[in-house]
Amino acid sequence: MPEQGKPQSGELGWTLPQRRALLFLLSLFFLFLIIKLTLSRQFVPAHPGQGSRAAELASRLNPNTADWQALAAVPNLGEKRAKDIVSHRERMRNSDPSTVVFKTVYDLRLVRGIGPAMVEKLRPYLIFPGENPASLPTAPQDPDPAQ
Repeated sequence: MPEQGKPQSGELGWTLPQRRALLFLLSLFFLFLIIKLTLSRQFVPAHPGQGSRAAELASRLNPNTADWQALAAVPNLGEKRAKDIVSHRERMRNSDPSTVVFKTVYDLRLVRGIGPAMVEKLRPYLIFPGENPASLPTAPQDPDPAQ
């Protein structure tokens, strides 16, 4: 026999008008949220092709000779990784001063925090020994040397 004064399990303690009012208020709240979301969408801007400091680079850099300040100007690299590259280079040169530490862009993977994706992002901004700098301007060719 159900106790008097306590609602039965099917009623959940709410009367029918209270449940309808709650449902109405929740519907209004969700409708407000949906309208707010659609009217004030904020999109994250697309990542720029070049970093904000890319213009500071006169040409491609050689990580075997560049200081950390110049390397930090390379997009996607940052100050910490630039210092890590210089630190790694100096450690390797202390053991053998005549060695070329970074012969290819893939040698940068020896630096902590630089993986395959980072290597691909850095490739256009760096030059290595024996590599032709494709991004540097070439001397103009004389079209007609006979004149």
